[in-house]
Amino acid sequence: MNLTDTHIHLHFPQYDADRPEMIQRAIQGGVRHFLNIGTDLEDSRKAIAIAETYPEVYAAVGYHPHETKSASPADLAELEKLLAHPRVVAIGEVGLDYFHDHSPRDIQQKTLRTFLEWNQKHKKPIIIHCRDAYEDLLQILKGFSTQPYRGTLHCYSSDAATMKKYLDLGFHIAFGGALTYKKNDALREACALCPKDRLLLETDGPYLPPQTMRGKRNEPLYMIETAECVAKLHNMSVEAIADLTTANAQALFGMH
Repeated sequence: MNLTDTHIHLHFPQYDADRPEMIQRAIQGGVRHFLNIGTDLEDSRKAIAIAETYPEVYAAVGYHPHETKSASPADLAELEKLLAHPRVVAIGEVGLDYFHDHSPRDIQQKTLRTFLEWNQKHKKPIIIHCRDAYEDLLQILKGFSTQPYRGTLHCYSSDAATMKKYLDLGFHIAFGGALTYKKNDALREACALCPKDRLLLETDGPYLPPQTMRGKRNEPLYMIETAECVAKLHNMSVEAIADLTTANAQALFGMH
């Protein structure tokens, strides 16, 4: 098996007790590469430290929309410097979250525009978090000059019609454990219709474990269940889906 987890928070405290063993379990189970995601300046530094420790791990640096209220100009300037680190392959996670509104929406939008400028300037793909904000996100993206975009909608959670609008802008679509939840028929329909060259897999660990692991801490090894679900939706073997989505991740992020 040749899987790539394109969205994981390996440095989070939920993994402190068994991080080396948990990563080794995943590697032995067929997860070959991990993209470790930062959520603010200090967190992004921690994400890079893990990527410096494990050759299979790469990093992305960003401000989760929840944290944008604390992103000062000085913090953003420091974060931008981290993009030059050789293990940093993407900007993220960044975006809009109107479900929780932990940061004011105008601040979320302003900060997202800064990251879109970095996407153009540094030519690194962007990893977007979107929850209950797909229409506003679409308008902001359409308002920027650089299209098609290089990037992904992480942990996609909307329907096929919405997905098409983002595919038209150039985005890859990443599916996680929520794809396996019993009530998510619309999400499975979207996955089935997602072009094969835009499909990515992720865990978003330690959050959102797949159906059979609900209630537990998520970890990269569990993404096999998501891969099996995607394989059924695309009438492919799970090994073929693993190879396909890993090739897509390598083309987008340059992880080899």
